[in-house]
Amino acid sequence: MTVWAVIPAGGSGVRFGARKQYLALGERTLLERAIDAVQPVVDGIVVALPAADAVALPSGVIRVDGGASRLDSVRSALAAVPADASVIVVHGPSHPLAGPALTVLVVAAVREGADAAFPGMPVVDALKRVGPDGLVEVTVPKERVMLAQTPQAFRAEALRAAHAGSPEGAEDSELIERAGGRVVAVAGEPTNLHIATPADLAIAERLLAVVG
Repeated sequence: MTVWAVIPAGGSGVRFGARKQYLALGERTLLERAIDAVQPVVDGIVVALPAADAVALPSGVIRVDGGASRLDSVRSALAAVPADASVIVVHGPSHPLAGPALTVLVVAAVREGADAAFPGMPVVDALKRVGPDGLVEVTVPKERVMLAQTPQAFRAEALRAAHAGSPEGAEDSELIERAGGRVVAVAGEPTNLHIATPADLAIAERLLAVVG
């Protein structure tokens, strides 16, 4: 069963204020850490990067040009994944503290019959949907609600089919869910932060100093 990884790292950095995939966290960039999290588990890696960026990648890693959105970058990378790949892992630099152990878990879940698997963390705070005026519209029950992390793994045929027609969504497992596929959660990690702002990166730096 051939396993390949796709790393969508084609973001322009407008919202963050810099191309965060190239920023350092400890002695490795976020992009390097994303590669490190999947490389021991997969047979090949495709990285989608901004077209004009000159970036050195490890030997054997395939580079393609990213797209206008994250899912567009996934689709660009998917086109370079061999047709005989049976499992495809999608993991981005925004979760730089993930390690190979999470990749092993999600790949195992797909091998056991899931169409998609993601690391999930239970929501512990109250959830409220708020309107543009700041007024609370509804409190959302948090029972059985999870935060979806990456890396995520997919049955290759299901992922390719879900991306047909270039749909948009929050992330890849949502596309599988909308197509009626079997999506399962595995145990996520509380240290597997999503880096969306410079403050998040600062928190990750502190965590790295503690957990290594």
